[in-house]
Amino acid sequence: MTPLWIAIALTALPALGFLLAPLWRARPLFDTQRRFEQQDSSDAQNVAIFERRLESLERARARGEIDAARFAEDRLELERSLLEDTAAAPRRALKAPSAGRLLVPVVMVLALAACLLGYQRNGAEGDLALYAINQDMLGTPAPDIEAYRARIEQEAERQPGNPNVWGALFSLYRQAGELDLADAALTRLIEIEGRSPALLAELAELRFFQAGRRLTPAVQALVDEAQAKDPRQPKVLSLLGIHAFDEGDFELAIDRWRRALASLEDEATIEALREGIRTAQARLEGRDE
Repeated sequence: MTPLWIAIALTALPALGFLLAPLWRARPLFDTQRRFEQQDSSDAQNVAIFERRLESLERARARGEIDAARFAEDRLELERSLLEDTAAAPRRALKAPSAGRLLVPVVMVLALAACLLGYQRNGAEGDLALYAINQDMLGTPAPDIEAYRARIEQEAERQPGNPNVWGALFSLYRQAGELDLADAALTRLIEIEGRSPALLAELAELRFFQAGRRLTPAVQALVDEAQAKDPRQPKVLSLLGIHAFDEGDFELAIDRWRRALASLEDEATIEALREGIRTAQARLEGRDE
């Protein structure tokens, strides 16, 4: 997890730099704006423009191009324009460069807190912790399965809503032959992930073997629900093939196992079903003799 937090910290540094940038630029901007306001010569320029236009207007009157009434009207218009241009516009006093400095650290802390909270809720911290545990086990020449199991169980208590943790526990319990615990882990996984055909098929298979390879009403209900969603679900077809084989219906067992093979990719499971088909065919041949 340490490299992850280092990466998060390195990613956060540029964002914090953007937040701090206004503080670094505050003093130069303040000085520039104050000099601009002190050296503002717009009023003098407006007066100079007024004087040039007034001189032009007086020359036009002297040449007889305009009469006294027109001269008075145009001069009044120039004076009004000058008053508008030189009117003192309300100007807010410049705030000190240090104004708002305390707000920036507050925003930085809130931004970091929001990022961390968002990562904890929507990120993969829990999966990374699980990955680290798996890597520790794989990196050990003689891994302690009990210790590994205890760590996964601790993760289940720490992150009860992580489906990957319950999937790992289900596999551990099933491999250890603790079917009741496997059932509980798989049931919790279904509560989190939803009643998908694959998970329902896993639960049906588990309870089928818990019931001594009997197709109980509870198992049949799971089989029906899974097949209603996915009629070609291979684990359900495999289970039904086992049940047909146990009942002595070898033709039905072969048919179901062949249908299951069409949707399988795991080589070990494919080989197991092929061996089952060969056994069922041998039983059929023995029955015919």
